[in-house]
Amino acid sequence: MRRAAVLGTGQTHHRTRRTDVSMAGLCREAIDRALADAGTDWSQIDAVVLGKAPDLFEGVMMPELFLADAIGAAGRPLLRVHTAGSVGGATANVATSLVRAGVHRRVLAVAFEKQSESNAMWALSIQPPFTAPIGSGAGGYFAPHIRAYIRRFGAPEHIGAVVAAKDRRNGARNPYAHLRQPDITVESVRASRMLWDPIRYDETCPSSDGACAIVIGDQAAAEASDRQVAWIRATAMRTEPTFFAGKDHVSPRAGAEAAQALWHSAGITEPLEQVDVAELYVPFSWFEPMWLENLGFAAPGHGWKLTESGETRIGGRLPVNPSGGVLCSNPIGASGLLRFAEAAMQVMGRAGQHQVAGARTALGHAYGGGSQFFSLWLVATEPEGR
Repeated sequence: MRRAAVLGTGQTHHRTRRTDVSMAGLCREAIDRALADAGTDWSQIDAVVLGKAPDLFEGVMMPELFLADAIGAAGRPLLRVHTAGSVGGATANVATSLVRAGVHRRVLAVAFEKQSESNAMWALSIQPPFTAPIGSGAGGYFAPHIRAYIRRFGAPEHIGAVVAAKDRRNGARNPYAHLRQPDITVESVRASRMLWDPIRYDETCPSSDGACAIVIGDQAAAEASDRQVAWIRATAMRTEPTFFAGKDHVSPRAGAEAAQALWHSAGITEPLEQVDVAELYVPFSWFEPMWLENLGFAAPGHGWKLTESGETRIGGRLPVNPSGGVLCSNPIGASGLLRFAEAAMQVMGRAGQHQVAGARTALGHAYGGGSQFFSLWLVATEPEGR
């Protein structure tokens, strides 16, 4: 398989309402920054892959139809990807596959969400045919899974607040983050109101307008770059039904199998020792310890201990979400691509104030639906093992 690398990344300033731009303008803001970061222009882009979460989030069906010109797809192949909340990660992986297969030399991946145009809570509460009703949005759906984790492993109730305070302080270092709260504390998080037991207000993600873009190139393009690139060492995607007999909502099978495939492909045998930084899709703070276990960074029941010990802070054994993560910026369609872009920025040394010193290998993670779709990639400073 041919090699592929991230040549450049770009993202918007994420806010509750970006009324200064249209959906097209939002995408171009991220795209223009990605092209500049990659040191390239439209003449060198061979194809465009667009990622977008459910169309009901804005109430615009098939937005790729009217966005084609604005995102540079006129005269080029355009693919639309949709795997619910994991779509940003899936978009990056689809773009990577086009380069690795030798179909294109440089591919632009872009994903966005303009939640202010509609109501995601309503969109997530509708009842499609032949499915169980939710009626309470994403938080109401996932809260029982978190309670199950707490009961199963006896996790202390303050762990969620530890994650939230860490990520929000990290977000204060990120100039693009929606929520930037340098003075937040574990105590203030625990004092915030309860939304969906055990999820408190400060332990949940915001509703953001934003976009992200990545330029992915082949080996020749990467070697021609005069800056450090992020070599894509491995990618993986796995899927499972939202509901089935024996499904483990605490540690979904598809997530664990995706991680196993990723580590095998990248030659990783000890993830906690061999990965320097992880950008995990954590929309509710308790998912940090849950994903640490699901991905193989910690044994079952030990993810919360890794978090509590401080090892997931910047400067710890495995910094998790130094960008602030989904708890600070959540343009749903782009949230997964942001995780992948931020992982690449770490190994390229372009993460600014939230740079992890000496980061050489980084994980990007995204999940979507009812813990149904999982996308991962591992990027590094070198194309082969350390």
